[in-house]
Amino acid sequence: MEQTPINEDSPSVSKKAAMKQEKLSQLRRVSYNRRQWRTSADGPRERWFTVQCVVTVQPSTVSRQMVNSVFEGFSEIHTPKLIAGSSEGDAADTLYYKGQPACLTQSPQLHKQMAICAEFRVVFEMGPVYRGEDSNTHRHLCEFTGLDVEMEIDLHYSEVMDVVARLFVTIFGTLNKTCQKELEAVGRQYPFEPLKYLPKTRRLTFEEGVQMLKDAGVEVDPMGDLNTEAKRKLGQLVLDKYGTEFYILHWYPLAIRPFYTMPCHYNSAYSNSFDVFIRGEEIISGAQREHRPKLLEKIAQACGIELKTISTYIDAIRNGVTLHGGFGAGLERVVMLFLMGRKLHRHRSMPAKFAILAGYSRSAILFLQQNLKNLV
Repeated sequence: MEQTPINEDSPSVSKKAAMKQEKLSQLRRVSYNRRQWRTSADGPRERWFTVQCVVTVQPSTVSRQMVNSVFEGFSEIHTPKLIAGSSEGDAADTLYYKGQPACLTQSPQLHKQMAICAEFRVVFEMGPVYRGEDSNTHRHLCEFTGLDVEMEIDLHYSEVMDVVARLFVTIFGTLNKTCQKELEAVGRQYPFEPLKYLPKTRRLTFEEGVQMLKDAGVEVDPMGDLNTEAKRKLGQLVLDKYGTEFYILHWYPLAIRPFYTMPCHYNSAYSNSFDVFIRGEEIISGAQREHRPKLLEKIAQACGIELKTISTYIDAIRNGVTLHGGFGAGLERVVMLFLMGRKLHRHRSMPAKFAILAGYSRSAILFLQQNLKNLV
């Protein structure tokens, strides 16, 4: 149970009520979402939702100008959200659609690579992304808004990181410039410190990050992934040393990356991949992609992926493709970390989370019961 302050300038409560703090469970928050939206910080029309819209690139003038300024020359695509098999090689909940096994897409990864195969030089998509893992944490949702980018590479995968850095420096600047009133309103109810970031984004290799942690007395596996506490500690170390809360960690060990990741050509134990962090939490994974079909098939089988479920993708790669890479970002998490939020579901107006999915049906029933006379 958490305490939720009610702002004094909220039009839905009196000053006397504003002095009280009501304890609400996650389920109750969702069931009474329509009331929570009316508070000044959570209200979708003027405050919270405006910040979410700018970051998640809803069709508004400000957000479109921001995207066009960064993605000039990129083609926007829209890919299927119901596919035959896992797109990431991780756990995915299987469902049956007209008698055929299927699953909700974990990312548009394979489809955006196929667009590159079709000689679209650079593509991007904003849309829903789904997760089937039992990750009931403060930073996970069943469904979130994903920003995915794929592009041809001329010389080096650092070109992809250049796009990431330019994009998010633009997002941060746009929020600070165009959403001042909204950020001030959110800050009155949920105080936060402005994000510290550099005009030229700091990049560290995975080895450098591991060494910083070891020097600070943190035991980590040099060839394994970083756990949550290690990532947070590294974020603090980077802030102390470089004065930024936004940075890129690249050149990860190959064994901990998805099956389609390109190995490093001069050290096959590592990969041409990267993660991006805000305040010690990951917001992006990206990499150069493997473009050799035989090696892709071998790695996919080793990951337990049935080749028939990705046969169209493999065939597209087999027909020839240039060097390419890309990344995927969870945009609600960007909002949460920009505002120093503690719970990801608070930064989406209608959150999809395992523990509170039932709240939507309950909320709908309550709404109909209270408004039935107006519907008849």
